[in-house]
Amino acid sequence: MILAQWKMKKLVCAVAGALLFSEVAFGHVGNKDIYQTVEAGPYKLFVTVRTPLVIPGIAGVEVRSSGASLRGITITPLPLIGEASKHPPTPDAMKASTSDSGFFTGSLWIMASGSWQVRLNLDGVGGKATASVPVPAVPTKILRMQRPMGMMLALLGCFLVLGVVGIVMAAVREARLTPGSLAGPTRSRLAVVAGAVSLVLCAAAVYLGGKWWNVEAAGYEAEMHHSPTMRVILNGNRLDLLIGGSDAQHGGAWKNVENSQLLADHGHLMHLYAIRWPEMDAVFHLHPVPNGKAGFTEILPEMRAGTYHLYADVVFRNGFPETETAALAVPVGMVGAPLKGDDAGATPLPISAGHLGPRYKLPDDYVMEWKKPTEIISNTPYTLAFQLLDPRGNPAADMRPYLGMPGHAAFVKTDGSAFAHTHPDGSAAMPAVMLANESSSAPMSGMHDLTDMKMSTEPVSSTVTFPYGFPASGTFRIFIQMKHGNTVETGAFDANVK
Repeated sequence: MILAQWKMKKLVCAVAGALLFSEVAFGHVGNKDIYQTVEAGPYKLFVTVRTPLVIPGIAGVEVRSSGASLRGITITPLPLIGEASKHPPTPDAMKASTSDSGFFTGSLWIMASGSWQVRLNLDGVGGKATASVPVPAVPTKILRMQRPMGMMLALLGCFLVLGVVGIVMAAVREARLTPGSLAGPTRSRLAVVAGAVSLVLCAAAVYLGGKWWNVEAAGYEAEMHHSPTMRVILNGNRLDLLIGGSDAQHGGAWKNVENSQLLADHGHLMHLYAIRWPEMDAVFHLHPVPNGKAGFTEILPEMRAGTYHLYADVVFRNGFPETETAALAVPVGMVGAPLKGDDAGATPLPISAGHLGPRYKLPDDYVMEWKKPTEIISNTPYTLAFQLLDPRGNPAADMRPYLGMPGHAAFVKTDGSAFAHTHPDGSAAMPAVMLANESSSAPMSGMHDLTDMKMSTEPVSSTVTFPYGFPASGTFRIFIQMKHGNTVETGAFDANVK
């Protein structure tokens, strides 16, 4: 009986996970826009790239300048790597705001799916400079035709078909008549026959055109981005993860994504967030290690029993980031291991207990504060600041980078529809940023090995900021990690987004 109940529980968890993660999960789940801070010489920029939902499509670019004054910015779309990255097209000039000289807007065509970059050419009082922002671009939606537009086009199509039939009938009936003559019964009958034939041919052309369009639409839908599947196997406290999917060239058999296809991000091939659902009252930032040629393994820490949503960040060698997702059922009585290395975790109050405020008290009496905006609007760029205070209320001393950064953040919508793991530089994956910066100074011909990414160990400030824009209205839980000494602190905050 107990075994049957446990199997049913796992089935429910699997179904819930499939429903939750049905949304495309490239880059970050439910987050299509890129928010990135850029420093190029004396220029400090906050760049927002609003990626298109369909490809080819238009990406909107917004730049907020806070450094040296800029006279103008031009932008260029380029593949992130490869031969095409060496041959930029003619750049487009961004338009400066008439009311704010530090704000620029522009747009670019993204013509194909894959890893792209927006190259910014800056000209201002500090001279000329160049920077690039990586942009993962894939079609994530099929835009259906609006019903009024479809009805109007259908009426115009009918008018066009009737016009063709009328022209054919008139040509057969009257083309060979002398001026002023009237068509006889024979020519009138031939005109009717010709009109009927032309109507049939037009109808056949419309039908075959519709069939062709449906085939093209199905092909486009089949080529839409679908993240690989992540398989999870729990044996005691050992979690094995496999990323892959069915291989159409080999009869649909499962094919693993090999670890050699991935780039290290902040020293790890995978960053795994495990969040207890639905209360979000336990969170872990883990770093599974490669397990042979393909797959990863993590010895889990002590975790409350229940269902966890897993979000695994990986970056492919072409700079394309993905967040693979799955659901994990942690059984009662699982004995975990102590957190090790860069792993971190926290147990905030459950969502049902109430809204978490801008001050989060940590287990060692440290406090993390969020300098929360008065109002948060969806799809609006923000610079969100968090500070770590010691037990006396002073800025924490002995601050150290966590995974090479002043801090890490995870923004998670409480309904599971959005997840983003971001850094103080922005939401773009660090290997992609490095590829973009290399190509903007010296175009690359291949895929460089970035597994030796150097991470800073210099002391950092007790305040960390994250550029981010919430992708939708609703409630988000934010997890912030900062490090002082050898202790990694994880704070939790809630945001109501309008």
